[in-house]
Amino acid sequence: MPLRKLLMTAIFAAPLISVSCQENAIKTAEPIAAEANASKDAATRIQRTPRATVAALKRHETVQAAFADIESHRQENIETLIELTEIPAPPFKEDKRGQHLSKLFKAAGIDDVKIDEVGNVIARRAGTKGTRTVAIVAHIDTVFPIETEVKVRKDGDTYYAPGIGDNTQGVVLMLSLVKAMQAQNIETEADILFIGNVGEEGLGDLRGVKHLYREGAEPIDSMIAIDGGGNGGLVYGAVGSYRYRVTFKGRGGHSWGDFGAANPHHALARAIENFAQLAPEVTSEGERSSFSVGRIGGGTSVNSIPFESWMEVDMRSGEVAKIDAIDAIFKKAMQDGLDEENAARKHGPELSVEIKSVGLRPAGKGDPNSPLVQHAIAAMESFDLQPRLGISSTDANIPISLGKPAITIGRGGISRGAHGLDESWEDKDSHVAIQIALLTLLAEAGFVEP
Repeated sequence: MPLRKLLMTAIFAAPLISVSCQENAIKTAEPIAAEANASKDAATRIQRTPRATVAALKRHETVQAAFADIESHRQENIETLIELTEIPAPPFKEDKRGQHLSKLFKAAGIDDVKIDEVGNVIARRAGTKGTRTVAIVAHIDTVFPIETEVKVRKDGDTYYAPGIGDNTQGVVLMLSLVKAMQAQNIETEADILFIGNVGEEGLGDLRGVKHLYREGAEPIDSMIAIDGGGNGGLVYGAVGSYRYRVTFKGRGGHSWGDFGAANPHHALARAIENFAQLAPEVTSEGERSSFSVGRIGGGTSVNSIPFESWMEVDMRSGEVAKIDAIDAIFKKAMQDGLDEENAARKHGPELSVEIKSVGLRPAGKGDPNSPLVQHAIAAMESFDLQPRLGISSTDANIPISLGKPAITIGRGGISRGAHGLDESWEDKDSHVAIQIALLTLLAEAGFVEP
């Protein structure tokens, strides 16, 4: 049956959306207008369109054939997962994994593949109109240092290795999409960019996606990021974060002979105490926010006054004003810690402090009623899943903060122990996440009937 007829005959269940808590989410979306008001509320009638589109897509014989292809990829996907996982890829050192991914895109049938200036691997699939561009991205970096042992170990349907879930499985999902679309000659109106992006983790600071959305870059009209475990999670808003490296510096000296000189470690301790006492004035009420001193270092020996003391600090919220308020307290606490230690010294020169930004992930308010979010909701519900809407810190932060449509959906299977050496991924119904991604992508990019 032609797609336009399927759209007109699609029948929907009464509730449009069911919302529950997401494991890593900060805030759930507001419920969508009740179905009972549909006849009176034009906005609610518009909400039905994404559900109709997805319902029609899922019944289309070409999409059903692509679904079958995806299910047939299981063993091949696992082999690819192992190959990619065993290529170390910490932030700023993703080049070998990126080169291998480029070869895999080409082997899957995409000729237009390039690696850009920062290391993003971009495979373009041209649309029939090309007036819009939809990007589907999965970050290729992991949190683990280059020397980490990443050999994959198998136990039944569970695979163990650092980075195997976060986010190597996300990359495998994207490759499976490409292969299914190529096998069924699926066309879309919009151009599609399949992107293995760099720099999502840690001090990578979203540099891959920041580059994609830099001033003067080729416009991307909407973005679907693959990250996070499970099938029902849907990130529609951005938790922002400010990250700093703070270094207190002095002359140093002998712990006995120079006793009374200003001590950078003592200044750091004073600064942390000030920050920890005052920051809860912001974090203890209103929208959720957080702060943490994540790393501390410095000093030469137990019997020396250090010449420097450093720490790395992270603060987060989905509300820009909240992060700015914590940031102001943080900077005052650092200066007060410096002043207090300098005032307490008995002799010698004063200390100095350097506060260096090492990360900025912008916050942003997403719209749960946007077509892209609604397409993803409809795709999940079509598999009898209850979508869990929330905000988080992902590659989608960048477009969301710029007011561009963007979401993050799960990579499928069961992920455990992310960012730990015992990380694992269980191959349980992993094809479902790929099929959800396909429906969402085709709805967003405009499926062209054969």
